[in-house]
Amino acid sequence: MKKFSTAVRALPAALIAAQLACLPAQAAGAPDAPAGACAFRADAPDQHRVTKGDTLWDISGRFLDHPWCWPQVWGLNRDQIRDPHWIYPGQVVVFDRKAGKLRLGAAGGSSEAGGALPEVRLSPQARVEAMGNQAIASIPAQAIDPFLTQPLIVDPVAIQQAPHVISADDGHISAGTGDRIFVRGDLKGETNFQAFRAARPLKDPITGAVLGYEAAYLGVVKLDRAARADNEAHRFVVSMGREEIGVGARLLPVPKRQLVNYVPHRPATEIDGRVVSIYDGLSQAGRNNVVVINRGAQHGIDAGTVLSLVRVGRLTRDPLAARDAAPVKIPDASYGSMFVFRVFDKLSYALVMQVTDTVGVNDVVRSPE
Repeated sequence: MKKFSTAVRALPAALIAAQLACLPAQAAGAPDAPAGACAFRADAPDQHRVTKGDTLWDISGRFLDHPWCWPQVWGLNRDQIRDPHWIYPGQVVVFDRKAGKLRLGAAGGSSEAGGALPEVRLSPQARVEAMGNQAIASIPAQAIDPFLTQPLIVDPVAIQQAPHVISADDGHISAGTGDRIFVRGDLKGETNFQAFRAARPLKDPITGAVLGYEAAYLGVVKLDRAARADNEAHRFVVSMGREEIGVGARLLPVPKRQLVNYVPHRPATEIDGRVVSIYDGLSQAGRNNVVVINRGAQHGIDAGTVLSLVRVGRLTRDPLAARDAAPVKIPDASYGSMFVFRVFDKLSYALVMQVTDTVGVNDVVRSPE
């Protein structure tokens, strides 16, 4: 992994234009960014026409030094956030230089305050329709979609009590898509389940404490025939196999998908954490890889939190100082950013957004400066 991008790649045409307008001049419940952190780029354009394939991160990066600062400079108030309006391809984001804001305006209109900055107000549409057809996404949806519908971080007691696979069809030890499996346990009236291997502990790289358990997702199974006696197994069919589902795999009900409008913001409290693991057993991560960090809801993290990846400066000796002089610390340096999209109590999943180096386990994550 030798090349690194400093911008998120554009999405396919399916996700195009709503969340841009969902973002407030100040993220609700989030602190203001530090002075100067949300500066406009010296080469920021007067306007940008929204096109198919645009993402929130891409568009904000055209105007701002830090793309995550979009909420602080978008000209909407908190009331408008509760009743968001949408923008679509062909509309124009205008840089009002005098007000220091970004607004939805007319192509070619003046960027100066004082009149020629018509704001376009669109009728609200069904959120699901907008997201499904033309909604712009803050981050690449395809990179995080599986993580929005899988439990991933699980309660070890709950998963041990979950229904389990006792056999595959014809006595096989594993099954794939289209195969049948046999299950024991209380289904609690559910018919669609996700299959998981045994959960593995996620440990804090600093303290060694177990922060949670991550289950390996295997696929989706559907009830074909419920058991009709206490000593009989339920029969399932594997409707989608990501990996082979073997004896001992546990089943958890498919959760209802929750639509989330991600608003990028600094964390509510100052964060100093670490990368716990890289998903799929990778040793290093780059752009669009998912990592787990040792900070969660109890630390003030929520969906949309943006964090910096930091290389801690080493200690070095000043060659011109006395022999017994204290070593000098090289300043810490940020080498990228990540976007938190799913939060648990002590852990969170984050998508690596932009990096100039590889991300490894135990790397430092902090509130952006």
